[in-house]
Amino acid sequence: MATPGNVPPSLKADVWQHFGFKNCEDSEEPDKSKAVCKMCKMEVKHCGNTTNLRNHLTRHHPDILLAKTADTKQCSLEKAFAVKFESTSPRAQKITQSVATFICKDIRPYSVVENDGFQNLINTLEPRYVLPSRKHLSEVVIPNMYEKVKHDVTASLKSAERVAITCDSWTSRATDNYLTITSHHIDQEWRLVSHVLQTRTTEASHTAANLSEIMFKAIEEWELTNKNPVIVTDNAANMVRAVEITGWLHIGCFAHTLNLASQAGLKVPAVAQLLGRVRRIASFFHRSTVASRKLKEKQKILNLPAHKLVNDGVTRWNSTLEMLERFLEQQPAISAALLSPEVRRNDSNLCSLTEADITDGEDIVKALKPLKAATLVMSEEKSPTLSIIAPLHAQLLEKMISVSHDSSLIKDLKTAVYDNLKYVALKDKLYIASALDPRFKALPFLSKETCNNTFSQLVLEAAGLENVDTAISDGDTSEETVPDISLGGVDEVDYAPPIKRSKDSALIFLLGPAYSTKTTAPQKTPTQKAKEEVNRYRGVEPVALSEDPLIWWRDHEREYPLLALQAKQYLSIPGTSVPSERVFSTAGDIVTAQRSCLTPQHVDQLLFLQKNLTVSKNSLVHAVLYCVSPKHNSGFQKSCVRH
Repeated sequence: MATPGNVPPSLKADVWQHFGFKNCEDSEEPDKSKAVCKMCKMEVKHCGNTTNLRNHLTRHHPDILLAKTADTKQCSLEKAFAVKFESTSPRAQKITQSVATFICKDIRPYSVVENDGFQNLINTLEPRYVLPSRKHLSEVVIPNMYEKVKHDVTASLKSAERVAITCDSWTSRATDNYLTITSHHIDQEWRLVSHVLQTRTTEASHTAANLSEIMFKAIEEWELTNKNPVIVTDNAANMVRAVEITGWLHIGCFAHTLNLASQAGLKVPAVAQLLGRVRRIASFFHRSTVASRKLKEKQKILNLPAHKLVNDGVTRWNSTLEMLERFLEQQPAISAALLSPEVRRNDSNLCSLTEADITDGEDIVKALKPLKAATLVMSEEKSPTLSIIAPLHAQLLEKMISVSHDSSLIKDLKTAVYDNLKYVALKDKLYIASALDPRFKALPFLSKETCNNTFSQLVLEAAGLENVDTAISDGDTSEETVPDISLGGVDEVDYAPPIKRSKDSALIFLLGPAYSTKTTAPQKTPTQKAKEEVNRYRGVEPVALSEDPLIWWRDHEREYPLLALQAKQYLSIPGTSVPSERVFSTAGDIVTAQRSCLTPQHVDQLLFLQKNLTVSKNSLVHAVLYCVSPKHNSGFQKSCVRH
């Protein structure tokens, strides 16, 4: 078998790595007519090119060619990825939009694009993409995205029958005062749609005049003047007066009313004294590692849930109730832990509650639970809440009436809550809202006289809407009009443009009304139409409390067209200002200690986009999900599985 020799330097094709020329025994020059394969030592005829050599490799050594092809492709890919995208290329712009969406939806700082880990992540996903600077994001990308989404929100508001807005003020870590405004309406598909409209600084004092000016400007900016706006705020005097200045309908936040009533109950001296002892014990277990460890041991021995004790917050009355509920749940373990010598060594004056205290605590929880449930119901954003206020209010007042077996402590608590809960403004509007909710339309919480008066008022309002629609219809003029025909003006008929009539049609035009063979039904007045609708509506059985009233109206809109318009007017109004208050928690994540220097304009844009921006499921950055903190990853999780 031949042995391959050296290959002359002039032959540079890659195939010569696997071949050499046959050495001649009687000459120093190799025999170039035949090449020898270095792997199988087979001689292959060489005709001045490498075709035979490559054919040999393909036939006898295909793995060599595959490896070579893979190496070539790898080199080509590396060269391709070395070329970066232009910032104006569609691919780069799409990724930039995804990065901006990630920052807005998941509440990330602009500086995330400068973090080594994020840069490495993006480079792994798309090496050709160049991340924009934080300045470009904050001054170009985010503002452009804001303008686009603002256009979409404006278009959504224009299609609404009525728009209700909520507003509330808050203070950032940088001690800047802001006023956040949200909007709420029912769309054509009977879905409750909510938007955050704006978050603006209020440099002037929070007087009624200054607040009303901000409200006026917001209504004008978002073109809501003709949407019969309703403003929902808390019951603060400056807010109430500000809405009065605007002249629009004001709805007081019922959750705020519940909060004030509950706080009044908790401030009853005997209740406050009991809560003070519970608060002291809970705080002790939070700050003492020895007591906390002993509590865990006792929980395990007594087979109690391994729950930590709860400390209440100053502004949230329900946190006080949760503190008391958790204390009662863990009371056996707390008593056992406090009797431990190790714990008593740290605070010998601390002792658990007496049996009478425990009984009072249980009664307090029982008395306040309806208020907690009512607060949760009123905090709902996906279904109507204004219609719930009247029946809920009546039920709570009934629950707060003392009974004979109540202790003096509970009687005082219920009296305090009742006195702060009994007054609710605009009851007639609340009753109409409940009447338009198919769950509560029987109005069992009202007397028969008040119930009939409510539906009579509903008839008047529905008839008013019919009159408006009729006036609009009568005001429309058609381009095709019937000419004025006089008795001697036959020529006027022949030549009157643009309508041409035959002899029969002219006869019908002249004498049809007097000689008609059909009996015309008398035209019903708007009030008659509204009354018939209301009577038919009242005859239908109420739906279950678990049913969605908006779905019911979507299915029955054609049966009750006038009442359906009224339902959209009333059921779109939230019963609380909770939507604007919920923005505060998001704002707290945006205006953090590390980002307290954000300008008010950036705060407004980021809050607006966080609440209103729709996440694209095909966004490249969704693949980044598992490399970021799980706290705020809602903008990624939806489509990560697909990737």
